[in-house]
Amino acid sequence: MLKSIEILAVGGAHIDRRGQVSGAYVPAASNPGTMREDVGGGVFNALRSTVRRGVSGSLMSMRGGDAAADSISRAIAQAGITDLSAVFLDRTTPSYTALIDREGELIVGFADMALYDLAFPKQMRRSKVREAIAAADAVLCDANLPSAALERLVSLAAGKPVFAIAISPAKVTRLIPVLGELAQLFMNRREALALAGAHPNVTDRDLVDGLRRSGLTSGVVTAGSAPVLGFDAEGVFSILPPPPRRVADVTGAGDALAGATIAALLRGLPLRAALREGVAAATLAIESADAVADFTAASFAEALALVPDAREVA
Repeated sequence: MLKSIEILAVGGAHIDRRGQVSGAYVPAASNPGTMREDVGGGVFNALRSTVRRGVSGSLMSMRGGDAAADSISRAIAQAGITDLSAVFLDRTTPSYTALIDREGELIVGFADMALYDLAFPKQMRRSKVREAIAAADAVLCDANLPSAALERLVSLAAGKPVFAIAISPAKVTRLIPVLGELAQLFMNRREALALAGAHPNVTDRDLVDGLRRSGLTSGVVTAGSAPVLGFDAEGVFSILPPPPRRVADVTGAGDALAGATIAALLRGLPLRAALREGVAAATLAIESADAVADFTAASFAEALALVPDAREVA
């Protein structure tokens, strides 16, 4: 039997709260709506998508000693992921709270993640991390790790592909010291602009040029329903996402795209083909009320058939 591909994910796995306004959003006022709570986090969401596409995964994150930590532990087990996380009994488990409008678009997000800043740099010095990296074929991380922890992680990975998720415009700059060593960085347009130091009205080609000047050799930039931008040594291209059959919640779509794209890359597909699979996973995520869509091989193939081929960017 062939050994399955193993990926180690290091980063966010925390409580994800999503409040959706039921009517027109009114700033600085009480808005009726609904609140739901799930387990999310950039790396964890992406890893679940990667595992659903046939890759074996393990996760190293940080959590506290509260009831939220128990929910996260159960979610990791239910996803079929090996849990290598550290638990700090005297700390609060990190959380992310998002307020979205009735169309499913983000109004504001609030991150309470002090434990990541405190604990990840220390954990990266432990032998457990070296052993986990040695056992993996690839590494996935996110910018919930401080720069010092990211540098240590990438150094330990030495020669293995390292994929990264930008997380936010404020956190993406943490990746600057390791950009040149990443196999792929997944970001939205706001995060890409922050990293490239570019004007919001910059062209796609100029944005990619700015990202390359920052040291990045290959990347993916999402922008809602606009074309997904990809670049690597072969050039710059875009893929237009198909219109979703319904919009349930856009939360987690970018993570789903990253996870499915990484799984395809690890199977040996070139970025242009791999990103089509990522776009299909993102579409399924948008159509699902859950942060990670529950799809079958058949429903994934159906979504993939709707994704057009990549087009070169002039």
